[in-house]
Order: sequence, then C-alpha cells, then structure tokens
Amino acid sequence: MAISQNIIDESSIDRMDRKLLNVLQKDGRITNANLSDCVGLSPAACHQRVKRLQNDGIIQIYTAILDRRISGCSQSAFVHITLSSQDHDTIEAFEAEVVKCANIIECHLMTGDYDYLLHVIVRDATEYEQLHRNVLTSLPGVDHLTSSFALRAVCRTTEIPLKM
Repeated sequence: MAISQNIIDESSIDRMDRKLLNVLQKDGRITNANLSDCVGLSPAACHQRVKRLQNDGIIQIYTAILDRRISGCSQSAFVHITLSSQDHDTIEAFEAEVVKCANIIECHLMTGDYDYLLHVIVRDATEYEQLHRNVLTSLPGVDHLTSSFALRAVCRTTEIPLKM
C-alpha cells in the first residue's frame, strides 16, 4: 500500500467528521445506516460526508487486517539501515527496491543514527537469514544494517487518535 504524501489541513474536518472517522477506524465495514445511527446524522448526510472524506484523501483505503499466522509469517524483525550515501539517486534506488519486497511491511525514513527502519515479517530465523543474505544486504546503497527480533507485540493498532 502506497502512503499518500498529500498534505491535509486538519481544519478541513469538523467534530462530526471526527466522529465518523473514529467509528470507521473501528469498523470499516459498518453499514451507512448503522454509521449514521452511531453519529446522529441522517443516512444521506452521513453518506455525503464519508464520500467527501474519501475524495479528499482523508480516508485512503479500506482493508482487512489479518492474523499474521495465516501466512505463516508470525515473526517480526526491525531492521536499521544505514546507507552509503544520502544522495538523491541512492535514496530513490533504495526506496524503489524496498517496496518490491513482500516481507517488508513498513519502511520509514528516519532521523538519528540510521537512515531507515524496516519492519519485516518472516516465518522463522531461517527465512530471515535468507532474506538478510539475498535481499536486505543487496538493497541499493546499503552500507550497514542491524536487526532486532520482536519477542511479542505489547500494543498494535491502526487507529489514529482524533481529538474531538
């Protein structure tokens, strides 16, 4: 999933929009009738607002969040990447290759001691070793990488806190 780089003005959404968004973050499959009941709007007004939020790019996508065990990829690793250069071509080449790897479920450009933080999911240490050897160390511009395995997730959410 590509991440939108559009700048959204927080003042473009009001209290009712925030109520709608909070409900939709918990249940993206809720019917318009139930959504309108939850927020106290008519179904027509509710539908119109949701469509506007979608068209404005505030609601970017609806998706199903799966239990990772269904894929067999229940192990998470976090990989700190340092590039050999910060020039535009190196960064562009690195990012273009990262998005091609299905095991990399998040990639963040960072400040601080390393350039990128990758969230990787794998079946086990053997699969990670292969990914490390065949993919991660071969990414364009990689100078150094450090990996850490997560023992367990303490909290994980896709909900963005919205102030009412």
